[in-house]
Amino acid sequence: MEYGFIKVAAAVPVMRVADCEYNVQEIESQIAQAEGKGVEVVVFPELCITGYTCQDLFRQQQLLDAAEHGVLRLLDFTRKLDIVAIVGLPVVVGDLLLNCAAVVQKGELLGMVPKTYLPNYSEFYEKRWFASSQDLRPTEIHFAGNKLTVSPDPTLFRTCDGVMFGIEICEDVWAPTPPSNQLALAGADIIFNLSASDELIGKHQYLQSLLAQQSARTMTGYVYSSSGLGESTQDVVYGGNCIVYENGHLLCDGERFSLESQMVVTQIDVERLRSERRTNSTYVNALRNLKWSLANGQKTVNYVNCRSYTPRDFELIRPIDPHPFIPADEDMAESCEQIFNIQVGGLAKRLLHIHAKNVVVGVSGGLDSTLALLVCVKTFDKLGLDRKGIIGVTMPGFGTSGRTYRNALALMKSLGITMREISIAKAVTQHFEDIGHDPKVHDVTYENSQARERTQILMDLTNQIGGIVVGTGDLSELALGWATYNGDHMSMYGVNASIPKTLIQYLVRYVANSGVDEQSRATLLDIVDTPISPELTPADDKGNIKQKTEDLVGPYELHDFFLYYFLRFGFTPRKIFMLAQAAFQQKDNAKYSDEEIKKWLTTFVRRSFNQQFKRSCLPDGPKVGSVSLSPRGDWRMPSDASSAIWLKELESL
Repeated sequence: MEYGFIKVAAAVPVMRVADCEYNVQEIESQIAQAEGKGVEVVVFPELCITGYTCQDLFRQQQLLDAAEHGVLRLLDFTRKLDIVAIVGLPVVVGDLLLNCAAVVQKGELLGMVPKTYLPNYSEFYEKRWFASSQDLRPTEIHFAGNKLTVSPDPTLFRTCDGVMFGIEICEDVWAPTPPSNQLALAGADIIFNLSASDELIGKHQYLQSLLAQQSARTMTGYVYSSSGLGESTQDVVYGGNCIVYENGHLLCDGERFSLESQMVVTQIDVERLRSERRTNSTYVNALRNLKWSLANGQKTVNYVNCRSYTPRDFELIRPIDPHPFIPADEDMAESCEQIFNIQVGGLAKRLLHIHAKNVVVGVSGGLDSTLALLVCVKTFDKLGLDRKGIIGVTMPGFGTSGRTYRNALALMKSLGITMREISIAKAVTQHFEDIGHDPKVHDVTYENSQARERTQILMDLTNQIGGIVVGTGDLSELALGWATYNGDHMSMYGVNASIPKTLIQYLVRYVANSGVDEQSRATLLDIVDTPISPELTPADDKGNIKQKTEDLVGPYELHDFFLYYFLRFGFTPRKIFMLAQAAFQQKDNAKYSDEEIKKWLTTFVRRSFNQQFKRSCLPDGPKVGSVSLSPRGDWRMPSDASSAIWLKELESL
């Protein structure tokens, strides 16, 4: 396991019912393919050695002996292989015939897991042939030249890298309390499911929902393999499913109804799953029930160690989205509506609570203030308030460009709000004189004086009209501390506080293309295309924006990427660097070099630590996504914490 990833596979071989020799040959072929791809664990369908649909042939000793001989062949075949293979077969244990999963590695039979829930309804008659694990007591058996114990208690397998996995079989996951619940609480990072589910109208969609929910509920990787067309006999058809989920998210799936053998290979991020579990207190609390059962002798968990294997060079094969905050295209409209509903709902509640019918928002002609203004308009429309109660204030200063100034005025006019224009030049010039600052020196004092003057104007206007100042700062700026303390850093309610810069662009573009008037649409699209800038230093000779934020602190798409993995999962700089390489250096088209990624990741780490004091006193604002920097919610960090160990690792990259 490198960077927390383990490579897994779900395989569906072409098979013949009751022809164990042929089936094992096909299984061996897929094991060899998986081994060649560096797969660490591969799972096959339920009863894949004999076939699931053998019916009363399961009572034939000839078939049972052939199945055991098939395992002997697999043991011999895998003797020099590192891969762990999970196959299904019928196994006699005492007076019981069990539907089992056998775990094979390096010529050894590591363990046997019996099926718990046997379907005996509609087209299924498993109780006619098999007993449940609930009918079993721990029993030592000799099977395929190995001595092992078959037990009804949960069994976990531990790879040499410490990854824990458990097994359940088909119907087990359809039960109200699947075995994977206990397996996960006992420590399983991944659940492998050997299945033989037949195809019915609507069943596949239900299956996907079921597996996604179980993976999410247990915070596991879930690897599912079910019988293919070779099992289709008499009245049932099997389509063959290879599906892998990670904490509810689909990683990959295979082709259904294939006439050929198929296999899907992907990587599960175990480190990510464990981070989720540590963070989720509900999951931690659920552990208490299992611990109580163990302490009182009601249940035993069996642990089996897999054999060691030769490490291979790591190569990330799963795709990494360079924009983790951006919804998928097919979900974009619905996601944007949900985001606006959350923002509007939060602001509406605040206005109703304080009986306010006025808000003040600084409108610069940039992305953040545009989104804040749109939220205000939607909120007033929802509450049935006159849009004239929205006082939009443009405050041109020394760095205001003609483009942003015109866009600010045009947007306020087309949206029908109250417009105010208050220049800060005179007041700031007087302030420079008062404190003895040379206005020709464009330093931090020069810039911050303007930001604080604008905030003072907004606050004092609010006092005049009895409303609140709606803040415009976004999540990306808060992460970097790219805000003037007690300047644009402050407001009475920050509607953009948990929305990153990359997402704001999509939200504004979504509104522009969602039926607004043509003037508003043109203005919004031009705002999206305008370079991001605080506009605190003078424009160039042609009146264009000279101070571009991304030239100073780095590309926001990189910082949002860093923020997501740093905050959401607590990944190390080394892992974030590797993920960024995968996301932004696809094929031969590298958007950022290794040096650029390292440079801006270092900037992110340094600024995120140094600027925490600004986040410790943020105004209220609605939480929109899974990442938030609110000191009252998701992120509590000492303002004086050291970044030394993070920066040291970055230096070593």
